[in-house]
Amino acid sequence: MAKADPAGVLTGAHYMDGDHACCEGALAAGCRFVAGYPITPSTEVVERIAGRFPRIGDGVFIQMEDEIASSIAIQGAVWAGKKVMTVTSGPGLSLMMEHVGLAAMLEVPCVFVDVQRGGPSTGLPTLPGQADMMQVRWGSHGDYRIIAVCPNSPQEAFQLTFDAFNLAEKYRVPVFVMLDECVGHMIEKVVIQPADELEVVERKWTDKKPGQYKPYEVVDDTLVPPLCKAGDGYRIHTTGLTHDERGYPAMNWQAQEKLVHRLVDKVDKHADEIVRYVETDIENAAGELIADVVVFAYGITSRVAMRAMELARQKGARVGLHRPLVAWPFPEKRIAALAGKAKAIVVAEMNYGQMFYEVERVAAGRCPVRLVGHGGGMVHEPNVICNAILEAVR
Repeated sequence: MAKADPAGVLTGAHYMDGDHACCEGALAAGCRFVAGYPITPSTEVVERIAGRFPRIGDGVFIQMEDEIASSIAIQGAVWAGKKVMTVTSGPGLSLMMEHVGLAAMLEVPCVFVDVQRGGPSTGLPTLPGQADMMQVRWGSHGDYRIIAVCPNSPQEAFQLTFDAFNLAEKYRVPVFVMLDECVGHMIEKVVIQPADELEVVERKWTDKKPGQYKPYEVVDDTLVPPLCKAGDGYRIHTTGLTHDERGYPAMNWQAQEKLVHRLVDKVDKHADEIVRYVETDIENAAGELIADVVVFAYGITSRVAMRAMELARQKGARVGLHRPLVAWPFPEKRIAALAGKAKAIVVAEMNYGQMFYEVERVAAGRCPVRLVGHGGGMVHEPNVICNAILEAVR
């Protein structure tokens, strides 16, 4: 039976779509400030947020005038002590990109939900796509790192949104939840654990007194500086300019090297802790490869790929699935290991080669890598992926 805990966060079993499950994952993680602007197919997330915050009692949702305003409003709320999120789709995400870079530079823990649709430009507002995967990694200028997760069900929309907040708080980076229209709008059973069974990562607050605190001073080997809360007596300065530990502009190459290197390292050096994936029928219990062909797929395409694999097995193929739960950082070590054993890797995605190029790069010629691309608007036909699997072993 579904119920709510004393804070108003739902628990128990529910039937809900992926957008609503995403909302509930954010609430369970402690999100209490959301700014957004309506855009298909993501609007249901913030519609539910707007209805749920009053029941919880301490949340604030603001419908901003556009996506640019939304992506900066959340950053101000972080310094006021809130866990924050904004929600959008492809065209809105493009408008937010300057502020993604700002969030990376200011080391603002925040979550961007992108319910992907067919593009480019206005494209297909009500139909699915998966062509924003490279944009979230490289869309803003300069060197920085982000984290991105990609659910393939409403259940995972809940869990990975919850996890996204934990990752944002732990590493002080923007984290992207890469839904697609199909996952966002499909309705399935979602089981939400009681609050005392969910491990919430709380913000790392400074223990230094006002006057001693530096907003970008590293105090341990995580490379992640502690935060303070504006209004608690701290005088802080933050800027998108290259800055020193005090947050003041430092316009020289030495400061640039020190700062940007840390922005990269705080994710790269913890990639093994961050990377997560699910594999099906690739290895046996002894760790021996049992698949000749590995299919790499994520989001809704991974569910279509499962049917394609069933069809291929009926024709004698030995095939397994690698499904990244975390797309960025990319699962380089695992893909490199699989490429050294498998006869081929087939990448199925609703674009014409985004994650495919990462798989190909990491495989580095150790095995053929085949793309089964799709322009979006509908999912792959399973037979198309099946044929690519069969061709890979001929």
